[in-house]
Amino acid sequence: MQHTNTQDTFVGLFVASGIAGLFFLALQVSNLSSFTEHDSYTITARFENSGGLKVKSPVSSAGVKIGQVSAISFDPKTYESVVKLSIDKQYNTLPDDTTASVFTAGLLGEQYVNLDAGGSDEYLKDGGKIEITQSAIILEKALGQFLFKSAAEKK
Repeated sequence: MQHTNTQDTFVGLFVASGIAGLFFLALQVSNLSSFTEHDSYTITARFENSGGLKVKSPVSSAGVKIGQVSAISFDPKTYESVVKLSIDKQYNTLPDDTTASVFTAGLLGEQYVNLDAGGSDEYLKDGGKIEITQSAIILEKALGQFLFKSAAEKK
């Protein structure tokens, strides 16, 4: 069987498109797909424990991604985790009594911040703070409490 230049070109294009597809998939999985900065505003939330939350973790409301975590720091005075959330400008109507919670996607999935809108007529602005937060549930801690409780009941 004789190879032609046309066949070699098509095989090369097929392999190149496969590599490009794998690269795109890797970017989507790692949350690195946005090289450009979106027009956004920043709000801050404080948690007693932010768990395994990471920079670039998603921020969602009602199951829709509306932003991402832009920074996580530790406040040595209050011993809290300070999380800065970058919210897309199109979602600028979050009430100022919105609550933030750290959830896990699935049983062993990545952690994300979920925002539940309140009922206030005032909106969060750039530099605003979310006052009501719920920290991450640590699986090991919850399991330890369950085991300790069941051991105490047997005595």
